[in-house]
Amino acid sequence: MFDADENLVVCNDRYASMYELPEELTKPGTPHRSIVEYRLEHGMRPARGAAGFLDRHYELMDQKKPGVETVTLRNGRIISIRHQPMKDGGWVATHQDMTAEITQAKKLEEQNLRFEAALNNMTQGLCMFDGDKRLVVSNRRYAEMYRIPWQDVKAGMSLEDILRQRLEAGNHPIGGGDAFVASRLVVVAEAKATRFVAEMTDGRVISVVHQPLADGGWVATHEDITEQRRTQARVQHLARHDALTDLSNRILFQEHLEEVAARVRRGEMVGVLCIDLDTFKGVNDTLGHGVGDAVLKTVSKRLLDCARDTDLVARLGGDEFAILESRLLQPEDAALLAARIVKAIAEPFDINGHLVLIGASVGIAVAPIDGEDGEALMRHADLALYRAKGEGRGTYHFYEKSLDAALQERRSIEAGLRAALLHNEFRLVYQPLVNVSENRVSSCEALLRWEHPERGLLDPRQFISIAEETGLIVPIGEWVLREACATAATWPDHIGVAVNLSPTQFGKNRNLVEHVKSALAAAALRPGRLELEITESVLLADNELALKILVKLKELGVKIAMDDFGTGYSSLSYLRRFPFDKIKIDQSFVQDSSGPDSLAIVKAVVGLGQSLGMMTTAEGVETEAQLNMIREQGCTEVQGFLFSVPLPATSISHLLERLNSGTFRHGLTGTDTSGIMNLEARASSRSVKTS
Repeated sequence: MFDADENLVVCNDRYASMYELPEELTKPGTPHRSIVEYRLEHGMRPARGAAGFLDRHYELMDQKKPGVETVTLRNGRIISIRHQPMKDGGWVATHQDMTAEITQAKKLEEQNLRFEAALNNMTQGLCMFDGDKRLVVSNRRYAEMYRIPWQDVKAGMSLEDILRQRLEAGNHPIGGGDAFVASRLVVVAEAKATRFVAEMTDGRVISVVHQPLADGGWVATHEDITEQRRTQARVQHLARHDALTDLSNRILFQEHLEEVAARVRRGEMVGVLCIDLDTFKGVNDTLGHGVGDAVLKTVSKRLLDCARDTDLVARLGGDEFAILESRLLQPEDAALLAARIVKAIAEPFDINGHLVLIGASVGIAVAPIDGEDGEALMRHADLALYRAKGEGRGTYHFYEKSLDAALQERRSIEAGLRAALLHNEFRLVYQPLVNVSENRVSSCEALLRWEHPERGLLDPRQFISIAEETGLIVPIGEWVLREACATAATWPDHIGVAVNLSPTQFGKNRNLVEHVKSALAAAALRPGRLELEITESVLLADNELALKILVKLKELGVKIAMDDFGTGYSSLSYLRRFPFDKIKIDQSFVQDSSGPDSLAIVKAVVGLGQSLGMMTTAEGVETEAQLNMIREQGCTEVQGFLFSVPLPATSISHLLERLNSGTFRHGLTGTDTSGIMNLEARASSRSVKTS
């Protein structure tokens, strides 16, 4: 308290300690200016500045008005000073430490700012309502989501007002606005946490989460999940559809197959068609995968055009497709679809200027005739497809029960083949080739047999195709090479051995040349004594690769023969491209030598061989008449039952020992015709190659 002369009347200890005043400045009579100057010198910082603080003081004194000032001390404390004039011209001043209150207010203000920033930067729209169903607060995202001006969403609006406001802004839920408002009111009345989705007529989808509060109000968050729904739909679509063709994939096809049993119980007839493209691999190999993909897309379109809208068309992978045909009236309906497919796929494809020709093979199974569930139908349709491809491709085939037996037989053979190598069940037999001009055995052809533990001796026709398809022909072929070379090494040096090579050995055995070198080295056999026989199919599979391998084999010093000459399509072109050592005339021309056409072919092949410097061997010579015809045409060698059936290694060695004079007299001189084989053996044995 100060008097009219501006001198201190009295102050309390709190005032003195607040400003850290020395004792002499707290005594009555101390001038106000002295106290203020001390406070300013010791760190008191008025909001108006030192001069402004005093000017304001005198202004209040002159006007005799109360006033409030805020100062900050050097220790950071904030003091609020209230000036109250008295009638006698003096005044009373109260000094209150407002640090805590102001700090709390600032914190609250900062929190409010942060809350507002967070609220308006949420990806979700938010509305909070009180127990009277009136809006307490909402954020900008809410207004943006419903296309409402931000300033039009005001606190105090009722829930009904808010909902109607949204409808008036064009946010129309599917099912109508009135129904939506009614359902929203029910959610509020139930006062339960819930989530619901509002689908709008413009395609937007909004998810709303309703969370009740203790006071009867609630918080609702609104999220636009339109793009999320679209993304989920795309992901779900991609998970069940082929990325290249957009057809159903194996997963979706399997899901529909699982419904077959129920449909059959309802009396429905259902068909499954398994479709495989013929010669498609050649498209990728020759024209590239880009053209191959374009072909697959076009195939997919043609399949869709062939099928009905109720049918499910799927790509199972690679060039495998399938169709689930619904509501068949009779099995023949499936055949009609299959026929349309075969015809449609056989039409040429024009892909970026490339003319592509492929085909389709189709296997058909119909429920309930061929099975009452999807798994059985699929398995049986696949068996029928296998039969269709085996019958020449470009056709369709219905499932038959005999196919199951054939499948079991195939699986048994395949399992047996895997064990046969381990258990040493393979055997080689040898059939002599006779040089016509020298009257002696020139070489022996190695022929594979399987001594099955249960079925007895099996010839290659019963297992080679399976060995080729499974790739087992590679280790089997390697064994044949080693065994044949080892056996030939025990024969006289002028007698060679011929081994047949499968097309699969060229395609799947990249180490074929090394295997030949290894077999020769292991047997210490001169390369010129080994003759490798191939058919035209070796060159058809991969022309350039096969020719490269043949050149490398030729460089080793082994001989190369073309087997079954005249039965293929392009034999002459291959003779031009590769210098074969020998041409083997197929036995079909020899055994039909009485026909003028066959005789002309034999004569032409022999003449061709002579002009190209290649030996010629006639296969399948069984009679003296055939031998005489072959001899007259000038063929180099003959092979057949007239001379010997295929014999085991021990028997062939004995035969060669008997002929160590170098002259093979049977059949060539017209003398003893019973020496090497009897008529019974001749009639019951057939020469079968390894491939």
